[in-house]
Amino acid sequence: MKGAEALAEAAIRAGARAYFGYPITPQTEVAEYLARRLPEAGGVFLQAESEVSASNMIYGAAAAGVRVFTSSSSPGVSLMSEALSYLAGAELPAVIVNVMRCGPGLGGVLAAQADYFQATKASGHGGFRMLVLAPASVQEMADLTVLAFDLAERYRNPVMVLADGMVAQMMEPVELPEPASNGRAAAPWATTGALGRAPNIVTSLYLDPEKLERLNVALAAKYREMAEREIRFEEFAASRPYRLLVVAFGTVARIAKTAIAQLEEEGLAAALFRPITLFPFPAEALRRVAERAEKVLVVEMNQGQMVEDVDRALAGSRPIAFHGRSGGMTPAPDEIAAVARRELA
Repeated sequence: MKGAEALAEAAIRAGARAYFGYPITPQTEVAEYLARRLPEAGGVFLQAESEVSASNMIYGAAAAGVRVFTSSSSPGVSLMSEALSYLAGAELPAVIVNVMRCGPGLGGVLAAQADYFQATKASGHGGFRMLVLAPASVQEMADLTVLAFDLAERYRNPVMVLADGMVAQMMEPVELPEPASNGRAAAPWATTGALGRAPNIVTSLYLDPEKLERLNVALAAKYREMAEREIRFEEFAASRPYRLLVVAFGTVARIAKTAIAQLEEEGLAAALFRPITLFPFPAEALRRVAERAEKVLVVEMNQGQMVEDVDRALAGSRPIAFHGRSGGMTPAPDEIAAVARRELA
């Protein structure tokens, strides 16, 4: 399957029964697939008139306890930012998929990784955080989507799957999960009707500053719990001595693996550290792996975003080099290998 299709089918099998979105390249295949498949599964597909409308429809469905999600691409996610803050403030679970395209502005439709800052630092106003999962294969497009729904409900918080056009459009074999059972426990906080119980109030509006501060303190505690419990990463070629540690996420990490294999054939030792959770960033694990390297090389499809988290994590303990491509340009394995040779010289 294409990565976009695998993500869509995995969401259905994870129990998602509502999708609201608006087409934008390079993620339109998600909506196209769901338009046919979600009604077959007893769910609701609705193409909204805009991303703003879609994101507020998500708020309504999530408040009613439905497993709901949307997908968009870079500028479309920017339009959703207000509603994402409302979701976080009202502690509503939802999954947001961003298949990144290049920017800024309308940019272009080719793959990029320029939304790292947006996803991990400033998804919207008010200082909220979302768990951010970065797949690097079609299989992970499926697996991390299923995980995203579980995490969203565990923490009552929006969760983002941050992919790029390359992994969304590539086609690979994929093992899909078995469909979730219908025995999922009802959310006791949801607005499902107040027959026999007191009404539930779902809101992010608190005009009393003391109440709003208590909410912010509680949210901060939840974000700390996320940061402690939900760290995920991959190490590649790190079981042997190496001089250079390459740090990359998403499909760039796959390209870097080929470059590392080339270097190994030349007798140059390098390893890869791939963050799978971008928030929380696996800083402690990176420090541990970087201790065995002379130098660190960060490679991204942008002009330098994750490299700031790498720099903060390592706190000057190792020299950090950066190589970035942008505008839809993709670094080739030979290109990464050449940069690595220069850094190892």
